[in-house]
Amino acid sequence: MPEGDTVYQAAARLASALTGRVLTSGELRHPRLSTVDLKGRTVLGPHTVGKHLFLRFDRDLSLHSHLGLDGTWQVQPRGARWRRPAHQSRAVFTTAEHQAVGFLLHEMALAPTGEEGRLVAHLGPDLLDPAWGEDHVAEALARLTTDPDREIGLALLDQRVMAGLGNVYKAEVCHLLGVSPWTPVSDVDSERAVQLSRDLLERNKLTPDRCTTGDPRRDRRLWVYGRTRSGCLRCGSRVVAGTQGSGVRERVAYFCPKCQPGPTG
Repeated sequence: MPEGDTVYQAAARLASALTGRVLTSGELRHPRLSTVDLKGRTVLGPHTVGKHLFLRFDRDLSLHSHLGLDGTWQVQPRGARWRRPAHQSRAVFTTAEHQAVGFLLHEMALAPTGEEGRLVAHLGPDLLDPAWGEDHVAEALARLTTDPDREIGLALLDQRVMAGLGNVYKAEVCHLLGVSPWTPVSDVDSERAVQLSRDLLERNKLTPDRCTTGDPRRDRRLWVYGRTRSGCLRCGSRVVAGTQGSGVRERVAYFCPKCQPGPTG
């Protein structure tokens, strides 16, 4: 599931293949952008903000995209066979040596590089901002505690609070906090919630195998997420999968009732 770390890794792949290179072809397969030809542009590099990715080109132009639930960027040697169907491609960039294909990208838009900020102005502090510091922490805390009655699981998923967390990290942060996802923010150590959110994403930003436990073995990387059959990694108790949120925002909420006391939805 694409979360902030997934987008960061996608940006790293794009940077290694495209930064400083001239595009020999640059197609955008999107109804509003299909007439745009980026051939001949020099790629200046990618930039991420939470789950949003900007690919910057010369002459003050950026391509904005979001991976959503199913998007991905694949980077391969030029001419290599794509690993996903062509009809899912939304952006196709080639250089003399590589090809980068964005599949099932969402929210695609072109904007002047100097105006990227307006496309992500609604977001909270980026948990993977390399300049993360006390001001980011203070802003995240202020946004997290604005509604003290809100369920912590919903608050963690709200990109307007902190940008970058998804359902996997929501489950793992709640477990490490020792509270159920339905616990009101007022009953949670908010400072630790922000610290854990930042630390877990930072720890995993360059590895595709997410690990929140410190144990890299395949079946021991996560405390509760997806462990309804294997049980809580800490105590062995049965992990429960409930639902949280409603409509398009409804998500599965994994938790251990023994390790995470509190409301259960």
